[in-house]
Amino acid sequence: MTSSPAAYRLSAATALHRGDRLYQQDQVQILVHERVPGCVLAVLADGMGGKSGGRKAADQVLLTARQLFERYAPSEDDPAQLLRQLVLEAHLMIKLTAIAAEEEPHSTIASFVIGPKLRCDVAHAGDSRVYHFRGREMLGRTTDHSYVQRLMEDGEIDEAEANAHPQANLLTGCLGTQQDPPITLAQIDRLDVGDTMLACSDGLWHYFTPAELGVIVDELPVREATQLLVDKARQRARGTGDNLSLAMVRIEPLPTKAK
Repeated sequence: MTSSPAAYRLSAATALHRGDRLYQQDQVQILVHERVPGCVLAVLADGMGGKSGGRKAADQVLLTARQLFERYAPSEDDPAQLLRQLVLEAHLMIKLTAIAAEEEPHSTIASFVIGPKLRCDVAHAGDSRVYHFRGREMLGRTTDHSYVQRLMEDGEIDEAEANAHPQANLLTGCLGTQQDPPITLAQIDRLDVGDTMLACSDGLWHYFTPAELGVIVDELPVREATQLLVDKARQRARGTGDNLSLAMVRIEPLPTKAK
């Protein structure tokens, strides 16, 4: 997908695996703007709650994203406001779903929108993450809304201890709860050629260091990189893996034409 006749293109892929769970409660999609080349919205949701409650919650996140992105006009609308609206409206829809169901559907969200001038806006709630790599170097990632993240911030545990903590799955904020969801937004003024944006659920990132992720996203084509990440996560889970999902978008140079 070429964003303009200039010097770059967006290369994108998603991956989804049930892991060793009975039900798939993750959902992920990269939406391409119908009217504006080079504008994409990546959205990932890790659903929680009952046999089908989590899937219903994740489905609501993606449905809301599709509806909002259809009306989104990149030249006029604020991408940060688009993501804020996505978090709030998906949260409300999940709460409405819960009224008509016995389950307690909740969901994380990890989302980013890339505009035609390569501005990138990021939003998340829960412990699904968005990473920004330049080559193999991680320039930043979202900070989890979780109990172990608070322990890390208080200096009580380090990152290795957090991954092995018995309450690693305890969230301090997500969509569908009685409390308002956290709205954590970030902006990258302009992505460069060689940058990669990666959204993923904890079923994936739990098994990798940032350095390992950086090597894989830098050295392989996007689709091969997503498949290798899934395969390695499944191998390292040793039969106890959660649902896992990821969305990856890389800014690549346009191939030069042979003379």
